[in-house]
Amino acid sequence: MLKRKFIILFATTFSGIFFNNFAEATVLNNSYKEVIDHVWQIVYRDFLDSSGNFQKSSWIKLRKEFLSKNYSDSNEAYDAIRLMLSNLDDSYTRFLDPQEFNQMKIDTSGELTGVGIQIVKDEKTDDLIIVSPIENTPAYKAGIQPRDKILSIDDIPTKGMDLDDAVKLIRGKSGTKVKLEILRGSDSFFEILLREKIEIKTVTSKINQTKEGLLIGYIRIKQFNANAAKETRDAIKELEKKEVSGYVLDLRSNPGGLLESSIDISRQFINEGIIVSTVNKEGVKDITRANGQALTNKPLVVLVNEGSASASEIVSGAIKDNKRGQLVGKKTFGKGLVQSMRTLVDGSGLTVTVAKYLTPNGTDINKFGIIPDVEVKMNINPILQREIGTRKDNQYRAGENELINIIKRQNQISQFDPKTKNLEAFFEIDKETEVFSFN
Repeated sequence: MLKRKFIILFATTFSGIFFNNFAEATVLNNSYKEVIDHVWQIVYRDFLDSSGNFQKSSWIKLRKEFLSKNYSDSNEAYDAIRLMLSNLDDSYTRFLDPQEFNQMKIDTSGELTGVGIQIVKDEKTDDLIIVSPIENTPAYKAGIQPRDKILSIDDIPTKGMDLDDAVKLIRGKSGTKVKLEILRGSDSFFEILLREKIEIKTVTSKINQTKEGLLIGYIRIKQFNANAAKETRDAIKELEKKEVSGYVLDLRSNPGGLLESSIDISRQFINEGIIVSTVNKEGVKDITRANGQALTNKPLVVLVNEGSASASEIVSGAIKDNKRGQLVGKKTFGKGLVQSMRTLVDGSGLTVTVAKYLTPNGTDINKFGIIPDVEVKMNINPILQREIGTRKDNQYRAGENELINIIKRQNQISQFDPKTKNLEAFFEIDKETEVFSFN
């Protein structure tokens, strides 16, 4: 199982302390126990058990055990909470102290501090794995790649290290350095990265002109934070004014973000149909649909790769299942669980798995990912940042060619007159498009 530390799919909610009627409330001796019980109550009420190992009877026993102890300070209480949560066998349900929780809220607002990587922990192998570097960050500029493994941090081995402890070692004051030992394939090497305050411009866009003279609207979304939906909407409106013939939406190495953002952006491209459905612990399915307010109906291709996760997979799945566009690239990461972010009574926080999401066709992609319609590897040799989204970019080039094929087919169908004998010309163009197929 992979334990992750990065901005994942959140349905943000805030709640105060509560007690269920299933048992008499324990008398709390101090405020530290209040925080522990708050965490316990949230899990008891809302936790979705994706592993099938959660037993309420055992969880009830844990409450009595942890509340029977005394805690001298917040650190003792926080350690107890983390130990309690470790019994859930769910890497996404995790506790954040007030500083970590504040950083999480900053992250979702579009501002980060650190070196710019999202990391996960594979609890079976104990490996610390990089999901993807964030563009224009120290990690990205150093050439860090998805699936790289971190062997040590400042010469401290990561084997057996808790994920939160690893994050604390990597993060630090802006202007200071951290040394990472990276394993890529069978080769290991060191990278010294300068920590810095990272302000993410979530969405970038431009117009690319094809050899045939077609104008292609290129939109790249790097993260689904609070600004992403508005920035995408602005980009589409501007590109529509320029009368582009179609769109390439680039979600490569996008680790995810806010659920609401992924739904809003999906609706900007999809006019009708299901966007996503979520299923909670009681099996209740909540279906979210398009709202008839798509900003464009022009041909669409979506670029994805191994670093496209969470909210990226919601958008990709919605576009693929609704046959709104074609997916090009590599299989996505495979993260299909929804976390809710809760504020606790002392300003600390909890992310708790509350649901799983399904694509419009009812597919559960957790741990499996989404297979693209056209599979294309990235360049063997790294390309420059300015070359991403250009024809020097293998996956973009394949996506653009696929988009050209779609535009040609649509144009031919719109021009076809069944009263004439132009069938031969129709099929000639269809044959021509095969030249651009990628396997």
